[in-house]
Amino acid sequence: MEPLNREGDADRPRSAGGKQTGRVIVIGPYLRMRRGDADAQANEAVRDSEARLEEAAGLARAIDLTVADSLIAPISQIRPATYLGKGKVEEILGLIKGHDIELVVMDCALSPIQQRNLEKAWDTKVLDRTGLILEIFGRRAKTKEGSLQVELAHLNYQRSRLVRSWTHLERQRGGFGFMGGPGETQIEADRRLIGDRITRLENELKKVQATRRLHRAGRQRVPYRVVALVGYTNAGKSTLFNRLTRADVQAADMLFATLDPTLRALTLPHGGKAMLSDTVGFISNLPTQLVAAFRATLEEVLEADIILHVRDISHEDAEAQERDVDAVLRQLGIDPDAGARILEVWNKIDRFDPEERDNLRNIAARRPEERPCFLVSAETGEGIETLLTAIEDRLAAFRMTLDLSIDASDGAGISWLHRNAEVLTKELHGERFDMTVRVDETKRDIVVSRFGAVPHAA
Repeated sequence: MEPLNREGDADRPRSAGGKQTGRVIVIGPYLRMRRGDADAQANEAVRDSEARLEEAAGLARAIDLTVADSLIAPISQIRPATYLGKGKVEEILGLIKGHDIELVVMDCALSPIQQRNLEKAWDTKVLDRTGLILEIFGRRAKTKEGSLQVELAHLNYQRSRLVRSWTHLERQRGGFGFMGGPGETQIEADRRLIGDRITRLENELKKVQATRRLHRAGRQRVPYRVVALVGYTNAGKSTLFNRLTRADVQAADMLFATLDPTLRALTLPHGGKAMLSDTVGFISNLPTQLVAAFRATLEEVLEADIILHVRDISHEDAEAQERDVDAVLRQLGIDPDAGARILEVWNKIDRFDPEERDNLRNIAARRPEERPCFLVSAETGEGIETLLTAIEDRLAAFRMTLDLSIDASDGAGISWLHRNAEVLTKELHGERFDMTVRVDETKRDIVVSRFGAVPHAA
């Protein structure tokens, strides 16, 4: 097994306080595909092993860990005790000793027993993919809501791992006289305390969900349609969000740079408004407890009128990433083939030369009409106007076009129309304005009753 990535001590990152962060080794224990294993090939083989390993190393760097070594450890089958075979465990032990490793990151989901056995064999801390993502989420969460969701996911994860996390679990505590009996084991007490905390967190998150429902109800009264960004982490969602809304949400070339959801007003080409929502990025093998914990946040996606699936089309694993995002959408109950509701955005086309860009445009042009895609560069702004026009056209399906005549002296009425409708035409004839407006279906009755509007004559 040849190390694929090495970093010297001189390049070791330091925390804000100047203290050196821990040295880690990242292991990619990927199953070899058997000939004829169609299901495995359909799901796993599409993702390049080296790209998977680099993504895992990127996750480690996202929390300022120094990746001293990273390597692929191909396995023919998963061992119940240690995940890896005995020979691989011993080989990696030599690397750990040789590189003064403080933490081993396994790019897979380990059972509590496997994690404990590997820590004993290597005499060092072991973190699996789920634990690593939870660590990143814990650092990225800034709002109270995000912190609650991360803590809930972490406690659900940790509850099954108490057997390896504590050294006193087999002791028993006696009762306090009135309790009687030999007492409960420490592990039972710890699990009970975690269970109590989980219950409190779930109750607090229910309040968060109730608050979000109130906010959505308020937006529906305005009303603003919601456009949600989804995509693989580091696909450029936050950069696109900033470009579309002129906001300043943190955007960095880093996995999970954005965690907490953000809503901003989106101005459409003809002056209409919508709300644009930026959400947490998805990733392959996203822990199920994170999907469940972040359901309150992801409700913005569930309720969205249009979903923009942002893809880093320049990434070598772009197709595999698309499948991963589709899988998470299905977990949320959203059909990724939901026709007009989902627009695919191929981002980062500025990374291609003109010939490659033309080839991508030809591929996009051959896409089915119900599954269009839009080539953009959130960095340079290329293709943004076309995307905005497409969003406006899709949102127009929720709106009605009406004709009306209003007295030119009715300044309040004209102002209301400009605020609550999309004014398509406005012509002064004598002392009256003849106007054609497009309004959301929820405002139709108001416009008809107040201004005597009638359906637009095509």
